[in-house]
Amino acid sequence: MQILVAPDKFKDALNAIEVAKAIAEGLQLQDKEIAFNIFPLADGGEGTAMILTHHTQGTLHTVEVTDPLLRPIEATYGISADGKTAFIEMAAASGLHLLKPSERNCYYTSSYGTGELILDALEQDVEHIILGIGGSATNDAGIGMANALGYRFLDRYNMELAPIGESLKHIAKIDATNMKAYIDNTKFTVAYDVDCPMYGPQGAAYTYGRQKGAGFSQIEALDEGLENFARITRWNYRKDVTNIEGAGAAGGMGAGAYFFLNAQPRKGIDLIMEISNFKDKLKNTDLIITGEGKLDAQTLQGKVVKSICDIGKERQIPVIALCGTLEANPELIQKLDGLTYALSISNQPNSLEEALKTTKEDLTFAAFNLLRFMQMTF
Repeated sequence: MQILVAPDKFKDALNAIEVAKAIAEGLQLQDKEIAFNIFPLADGGEGTAMILTHHTQGTLHTVEVTDPLLRPIEATYGISADGKTAFIEMAAASGLHLLKPSERNCYYTSSYGTGELILDALEQDVEHIILGIGGSATNDAGIGMANALGYRFLDRYNMELAPIGESLKHIAKIDATNMKAYIDNTKFTVAYDVDCPMYGPQGAAYTYGRQKGAGFSQIEALDEGLENFARITRWNYRKDVTNIEGAGAAGGMGAGAYFFLNAQPRKGIDLIMEISNFKDKLKNTDLIITGEGKLDAQTLQGKVVKSICDIGKERQIPVIALCGTLEANPELIQKLDGLTYALSISNQPNSLEEALKTTKEDLTFAAFNLLRFMQMTF
């Protein structure tokens, strides 16, 4: 039996490389001769830069930037071995995980640090920048990122606005006269992990604003701001950002990257599988083991597990998913057409905090038990 171990990260516990190694350890505990390959993946969110750097044998670069509240931090991005492509993830500088729960409020946060990462990558003379936009703490349509590049945002009185979500509804003019970087010769691709409209009842603010700390009245204002940004870009600059793929992802960063960087949107998991030549690894594969921290309704929205299941069905390869939390019912599991079996790695009642501490051991034990069951039964 040839097994391909291709998981996503387990958020707040292990990155995808660590998850893959933990699963592989469990398989070997049961059978030292088992044939397997590990192939960690990401979907455009946290871990994207590391995974793409890993698969292109690149190097990681750490620089000082600002976090979502404009405080100094260090953030890391990757550059491919040939020096032509930079891999940046928004979460590294503008991620929700960088803030304490009490600090989270996307009404006041900024994607400025993401722009600083882009500036540093441009100084390395890369030809292509891939920007993964999952896991953000912001809802500013990318104006923070753009401000770091030199854009200014003015209200109807010609007063400069702070590059935060609160300012979106007040923007009347976008000024690019002080641009710090020449980006026309650089190709940009934005990798999104969820696809939602930019604004409206199913849009960025109403869908994700609450988990990013905004109150109801602030969510309403953010939604108005995203609509205003779309209106300004369409009427004043003849660029419609509302209908592109991933426009509402990362609080409108999908739309902002399209407008400010002329970035082309791609579903993150598809892009990563393409760059890493994932399908080449499927030759002679008899079983795929994948996984993520929580398997729930969001799994259906372009996540790693969903894409693996689709490929498994297409290639007639069984797929087993390990997860920390199995928040699913039979209907949801059936929608993951191609999924053979899903199981939680949790083996005893405990708190989330306790579960995070034992994720590696639980993954290893689950993989051990899974292979033991399969070998003794079939």
